[in-house]
Amino acid sequence: MPWDGTEAWVAELAADGTLAGERLVAGGPSESVLQPLWSPAGELHFASDRTGWWNVYRVDDAAGTPVSAAAPAPGGAGKPEALPLAPRAAEFAKAPWVFGLQHFVFPADGTLVAAFTEGGRDHLTVLERGTMAAGAAATGAPHLRELETPYSVVYSLTPLGDKVGMIAASHTEGYQVVVLDPADGSCAVARRGRPTPVDPAFISRPEPIVFPTGDGSDETGEEAAAPAAPDSGLTARANYYPPTNPDFVAPSGERPPLLVISHGGPTSAHEAMLDLDVQYWTSRGFAVVDVDYGGSTGYGREYRERLRGAWGVVDTLDCINAARHLVGRGDADPARIAIRGGSAGGYTTLNALTRFDFFSAGASLFGLADLEEFATGGTHKFESRYLDSLLGPYPELRDVYRERSPIHHVDDLDCPVILLQGLEDVIVPPHQAEIIAEALRAKGLPFAYLAFEGEQHGFRKAENIIRAQEAELYFYGRVWGFAPADAIEPVRIENLD
Repeated sequence: MPWDGTEAWVAELAADGTLAGERLVAGGPSESVLQPLWSPAGELHFASDRTGWWNVYRVDDAAGTPVSAAAPAPGGAGKPEALPLAPRAAEFAKAPWVFGLQHFVFPADGTLVAAFTEGGRDHLTVLERGTMAAGAAATGAPHLRELETPYSVVYSLTPLGDKVGMIAASHTEGYQVVVLDPADGSCAVARRGRPTPVDPAFISRPEPIVFPTGDGSDETGEEAAAPAAPDSGLTARANYYPPTNPDFVAPSGERPPLLVISHGGPTSAHEAMLDLDVQYWTSRGFAVVDVDYGGSTGYGREYRERLRGAWGVVDTLDCINAARHLVGRGDADPARIAIRGGSAGGYTTLNALTRFDFFSAGASLFGLADLEEFATGGTHKFESRYLDSLLGPYPELRDVYRERSPIHHVDDLDCPVILLQGLEDVIVPPHQAEIIAEALRAKGLPFAYLAFEGEQHGFRKAENIIRAQEAELYFYGRVWGFAPADAIEPVRIENLD
């Protein structure tokens, strides 16, 4: 995958489209090089995680020493030297799940404007060449001038004359198209993604939390009441959202139900921005913790690689330990903790529910249940070899794939589950959800299965998004014994109705 190992090459482009003089300039099997960009002066820039963080580098002589395209020199011999422009324990790039992401650009004056992630939040900075930081070596490295803006998430940048266009969001605003003036950090909103604002009084602001966790080395893989108390010295990260609704006050002494969200990807992260999916729950009395489990992006390569060979272990334990941490703080009712997620997050959800008797309910949205099917061509091209790093090569490690697949542990399910599935999903076909449903039916556990016509891997029709969200709330109300304030069309819950 591009966040594991990539190479950047340069070549001469002839008028007829042919290439000549191909040269390797950066990268390799254990270095991720992203977002190559030429400066106005013809200097090649790119992001590389060679130090463990995606930092920005410049190659003044991009030609370097010729390297054969057919047989690159071993050990990277012949690659030109690259100058780190802003050495920092921060990420100046994000996992490229889509084309066209750019987190550093050159406005007309030739300065470099960059966005970086640090501590789970995005920041904007100007790299000013010629203004040396105090004590800096005489290398020509630029000084970072950070810009104060209201945004906590920056999705991508593009130059607009002497200004910069960007897609950005904050804790109280969703994605917007914004024009940034690098001179003073002022921002002008060109277009809002959601024209109707949300009353700020109802918005739950995220609290970044760091909590102790384990690496799974002491786990047996058998069902247990909960993982062992973490003593590995490792920590993981999450965003905690407290219940927020000015029109209601919780009964005295009552702790809220907790919803643990496992994000998709899994090489991704939760963006600390206004997320109406989260706010739906917090405005209805739920606490929410969105877990950036080991393997998530934004915290360096070492954190990202915690999931290498350990998918289904590290992510699951981090979700459980996030909940345990909040219960210990008094922020959640230990008897009402649910886990939910979609796609890879659905896999973590199903894995947690089949491996540990910790959660009292769960919701899987088109969750992956059979890893072997994913590894044998049952997905799209981009992710066709994704599991090589997350689990290992297949079929050599077929036993691992089977052991980590919830579909082979359905007999261990022991709590109510709601399954939400698109019937045209080719990434996680409906029969995976149906096997889970059949196991819940056979065990006599309360469950609901809602299948949506015309939906694929992720719901896109407004009426289906609304129905899925309300159905999940209705489900929790029935299994936990409360009546939602919303008027919701009832959901058939087998083994309960």
